[in-house]
Amino acid sequence: MSEKPSSPDEADNNGQRRPGGDRESIVVPAEMLTQAGWDPQSAPAPGAGDKGEEAPQVFASTQRKADTSEAGYNEDPGSSGRLGAILGTVLAVLLIGSAITMYQVNKGDDKPAAKSDAAKPAATDSPSQEPVPPIKDSAKALPTVTGDFGTKANITVPQDKPDGTFVVKELSAGSGPKVEKGNWVSIDYTALDWNTGKEIPGSYGDKGGKPQLFQAEAGKLIPALDKAVSGHKAGSRVLVVAPPAAAFGAQGNTQLGIGATDSLVFVLDIRQATAPDAVLSGEMTAPPADMPQVKDNGKKPFDIIPVPGAADPTELKSHVLIQGKGRKIESGEKVVVQYTGALYKDGKKFDSSLDRNQAYSFATGAGSVIEGWDKGIVGQNIGSRIELVIPASLAYKDQASNGIPANSTLVFVIDILDAGVGGED
Repeated sequence: MSEKPSSPDEADNNGQRRPGGDRESIVVPAEMLTQAGWDPQSAPAPGAGDKGEEAPQVFASTQRKADTSEAGYNEDPGSSGRLGAILGTVLAVLLIGSAITMYQVNKGDDKPAAKSDAAKPAATDSPSQEPVPPIKDSAKALPTVTGDFGTKANITVPQDKPDGTFVVKELSAGSGPKVEKGNWVSIDYTALDWNTGKEIPGSYGDKGGKPQLFQAEAGKLIPALDKAVSGHKAGSRVLVVAPPAAAFGAQGNTQLGIGATDSLVFVLDIRQATAPDAVLSGEMTAPPADMPQVKDNGKKPFDIIPVPGAADPTELKSHVLIQGKGRKIESGEKVVVQYTGALYKDGKKFDSSLDRNQAYSFATGAGSVIEGWDKGIVGQNIGSRIELVIPASLAYKDQASNGIPANSTLVFVIDILDAGVGGED
C-alpha cells in the first residue's frame, strides 16, 4: 500500500490505534512483572521516544507504530532492536511457562532510550557492561552434551573453571534454511550456570514451554542467544558458552541466582528460520461460496474477490486455505505473519505486508490487534494460511481509518509463519 503511516503509538483522529513499531514491548501477565520487581506506576508512557518520521500504515492492529518495517528489518536488521517500553535498569528474564525470555533492557532511568542514545554510557549507578568478546568455536575446557535435537539436553560441565571465551559450537547440523541476520528464528533450549551447576529453566519441561521467537542479531536478547544462531541451519543443535559479557553482564541476575562472574551454558535447538519476505506455499482449499475467493500471487498481495451483493456478516467467519502442520497457537504467544487486507464489499485492498516484503509480528491476546485477529488466529496451526471475514464490531467499529470507511467488514488473508515466546512489536 502506498499510504504513509503515522507514528505508531499515537491514536488517530478517531481514537483508533494501529500497529507497526519503533520498539519491542514485553507482553506478559501483570503478576509476572510484579514478581520480577516491576512497579506498574513507573512504566513509561506509550510512545515515549518515538521518532516523528512517517511509516507505512498497518491495519490489523489497534496500535500505530512508526517504522517502515513492521518486522523490524527496514534499514539494518542488526541494529533494529526496538526495545519500546522496556522496564528496569538491568537485563531482565521473564518466565513464561517453563521458558525464559531473555531481553536486554535500557540502563539508567526507566525511560526507553531513543536509537540515538544507544551509544551513550550507562548511568553511573548501573554496573558497566564489558564488551562482548569475539565468538570462537573452542576453548581450553568445554561442557559435554548428550541427547538428541528436539529433546532436553544433558549438560555436564568440567571441573575446570570457564576461561571467559564466548564459544558457539555446532554439535549437529540441520538441513533447513540457514539463519541470516534479521531472520525470524524460533529456538528451544536447555541452560545451566557453569559456576554453580544450577539448571536455568529452559523451553523443555513439564509446564509446556514454548520456543523463543526473535530476530537474529537484532539486539533484543542477550548475546548468548542473539548472536549465536546466525550461520547455522534450522535443525541444528548448537552449544553456547557465554561469559558474563555475553549473558547478564557484571550485575548477574539475582532472580535466577546468577552471579556477576558466572558463565552460562546453553544448548540451542534451532527450530525454524524465516526470512522477512517469506510466504507459505501449497495447494489451497477454496473458501465456501459465501466467502470471498482468494487468488495466490506468490510474494505479491493476494487478490480477494468479493461475493456480489453479499450482506455484511454479524459474526466472525474463518476458513483454512492451507492447513499447517505446526502446533496450535495459544493466546499470549508472539506470532509472525504475512497478510493482505481488503474491504468485504468490493475487495479493494487497503494494506498488505507483502507490499513491504516484511513479515509482521504481534503478541496475541494483548489487545494490540483488532479483536477479529485475536479470535481468528489463536487456535490455528503454525504454517496455516487462513481467510478471516471480520465484521465491523470486531474491527474498527464506527471509526473510519485511512482507506477503511466506518462500519466496514474486513477480509484478511493471513500466512501464519511462526510463533513462540517473545515481545510485542
